[in-house]
Amino acid sequence: KRLDLSAGAPQTLAPASAGLGGTWSADGVILFAPGNVGRLSRVPAGGGDIVPVTTRGAGQAGHRFPQFLPGGRQFLYYATGTAETAGIYLGALDATAVTRVTAADTAGAYAPPGPGPADASRDGGWLLFGRQGTLVARRFDPARGALSGDPVTVADALAIDANRSVGAFSVSATGLVTYRAGDVGRNQLTWFDRAGQALGTLGTPDATQVDPALSPDGRQVAVARVAQGNSDLWLIDAARTTRFTFDPAGDHYPVWSPDGSRLVFSRFRAGILDLYQKPANGAGAEALLLASPEHKTAWSWSPDGRSLLYTIVSPKTGIDLWGLPMALREPQGHPEQGRGMAGDPKPWSFLNSTFSERTGAFSPDGHWVAYQSDESGRVEIYVRPFPGPGGQWQISTAGGKAPRWRPDGTALYTSLLTAA
Repeated sequence: KRLDLSAGAPQTLAPASAGLGGTWSADGVILFAPGNVGRLSRVPAGGGDIVPVTTRGAGQAGHRFPQFLPGGRQFLYYATGTAETAGIYLGALDATAVTRVTAADTAGAYAPPGPGPADASRDGGWLLFGRQGTLVARRFDPARGALSGDPVTVADALAIDANRSVGAFSVSATGLVTYRAGDVGRNQLTWFDRAGQALGTLGTPDATQVDPALSPDGRQVAVARVAQGNSDLWLIDAARTTRFTFDPAGDHYPVWSPDGSRLVFSRFRAGILDLYQKPANGAGAEALLLASPEHKTAWSWSPDGRSLLYTIVSPKTGIDLWGLPMALREPQGHPEQGRGMAGDPKPWSFLNSTFSERTGAFSPDGHWVAYQSDESGRVEIYVRPFPGPGGQWQISTAGGKAPRWRPDGTALYTSLLTAA
């Protein structure tokens, strides 16, 4: 959105739901990451057509956090992907060719020639970026797209958000650098009892691990973790942490089958979250489970193994809950063959309204689904019968997200957002 400081309401320019950065040139061009499409686009600062600018290369998952260089023609951006393709790139509005400037843990920032992070000459500026928890700078010549000289350490400790490939630092047009030291908070998987007493931990702290899913036998946890700028799934038990997926596309939101033999997850490829599955023992390749034009996120697998509950993002009704028959969907054939399944039962709509319904969870007997919805004006927890028909019951009264059933089906656990 654009907000003129003098007066007026904000003007919507373009969708950018993921919040992955933008930059505004002196010529009135805004270059930004639209969201889950994997590329950068441009839009006039006064509004107008949205035009794609970059194209993902082989092994890349997405582009984010652009910065215009002086002159407003060239720009830097960060590409996520494999170790060989992730890093800081140099592009231009009037050219399709791009140059990989350097591998890095974060997006970069350009500092102009002159006084800067070290004794500087007038030959080129500086490129600052995060590397292994530090903020470093190297001489950078935008005309050649090349670095020179040895790295200069600007700060020994830099806060880095590895999930988004961004560091907590900024550079002004005069070369002044601001940054935040230290680590972004590390997530530690921890066991608690019902009284809130910590009983122990699982695995090691990691700032990037999110979306934990406990296996049916309670012995493993599947999580999404960022490695080399890309999100993959990992399995954690009391003895080890093992990488589960290796694709350059990002993997998210694992869901266990009721017998613990398989995992379903969302993979971000070609600008869309599609559903994949893989044997939990790692013996086999991933198989494409469901592809469609909408983003899809799996949430829960029915206890009888026959249905998978997932959400789609619909342009008409927002976020809706759908069911996918799973009884005949044993993977066969090529792992990327979408119809390589024994039979092809169709998905069906479980709940699609003008409100957002998500994080569906089957009850232990499979007869009910708990989910969150914003239909009251605040996100609350609701329950309705599965597969329906039937009414719904609001369970929470002070807000609630991501419901989970107790194994005996007599209670629901939920996350609450409380004011600081």
